[in-house]
Amino acid sequence: MKKISNSTILAICALGISFTSFAGNKDRIGQSGAPELIINPWARSTGVFGMNGAYVSGLEAMKCNIAGLAADSTTEVGLSHGVYLSGSGVNINNLAVAQNIGNGNVIGLNIMSMSFGDIPATDYFNPDGYGTYHPQYLNVQLGFARQFSTHINAGAAATYVSEQISNINALGLAFEGGIQYITGKKDNFHLGVTLRNLGTNMRFSGTGFAVNAEQSQSSPGYTISVNAPSDKFSMPTYLNLAASYDFYLDENHLVSADSTPMHKLTVMGSFTSNSFINDYIGVGAEYTYKNMFSLRAAYRYEKGIGNSETTNTMYVGLSAGATVQTRIGATGPGLAIDYSYRPTQRPANGVHMISLRFTRGASSKKSDD
Repeated sequence: MKKISNSTILAICALGISFTSFAGNKDRIGQSGAPELIINPWARSTGVFGMNGAYVSGLEAMKCNIAGLAADSTTEVGLSHGVYLSGSGVNINNLAVAQNIGNGNVIGLNIMSMSFGDIPATDYFNPDGYGTYHPQYLNVQLGFARQFSTHINAGAAATYVSEQISNINALGLAFEGGIQYITGKKDNFHLGVTLRNLGTNMRFSGTGFAVNAEQSQSSPGYTISVNAPSDKFSMPTYLNLAASYDFYLDENHLVSADSTPMHKLTVMGSFTSNSFINDYIGVGAEYTYKNMFSLRAAYRYEKGIGNSETTNTMYVGLSAGATVQTRIGATGPGLAIDYSYRPTQRPANGVHMISLRFTRGASSKKSDD
């Protein structure tokens, strides 16, 4: 009762502070920057639009709910690649590693980069272009999570944000925190709260803002370099509340000694309050067979999503994905391949994500979810 009471108080405090400070101001829609901070590069969680924040575990928790990093007792390494808006030339590459350091503590490092291909460079004197430039987004995230008991996980992380082209850049630092609470007769009811992307304001600067201005009145033919500073912009802060419930469909056939049933169905719901864009609400489901194969799908709703002429999002609201995982040899490392697809409005051809994850050491029950 004491553990439940403490966790309940902690969750209520987090919710109260978050709702009071970050309920969202719709007058500020579209005024934030660093949009890559709300992009999840992991295929397993994007298969349900990130609605698995209540039970997410392992590496992908660093882009969903950092508390879930503590739910994995293994050493884990992951790679992912995303084709963002297929045909646009935008690609996402991600590398992450997590390490259990004992006593329920886990640290993780996640490096995500985005490339946009070759973009024609133009200016006032060369409207048809004089070459190309290559924008680069880089996020480096360091996270820590702790399993306080079998029912409570909590974590925090910091992310270094860099956006740049050859002569302009912006730097920033974003923070996040999350809590997961597990309860139920069979530990099959999960709750999650996360607050992400609290951070410093960012501002673009560099020689790209310098303009040569001619001083014709005082000294004809004489020019000076004038710097035109850009305005500051905020991080895309958001609060996510998630819940999920596991249905064990065939408890007469157990997979292993931890009493995991052969068939499991997880249903989930999620609400996201965004500070600078529309709020999200959605539901999803995931079916798992023998902890070896999973299928998942979800639908996420936001204001105006059903009208292609007025919608503010590129997504149509649907997502789907699958996972195949196995162990290499009797005592070898675990290997998992994840894939997800989210259809988008025309003319884009959807978002594809694929991930490869390796685990070494004892695997917890939740890490196989």
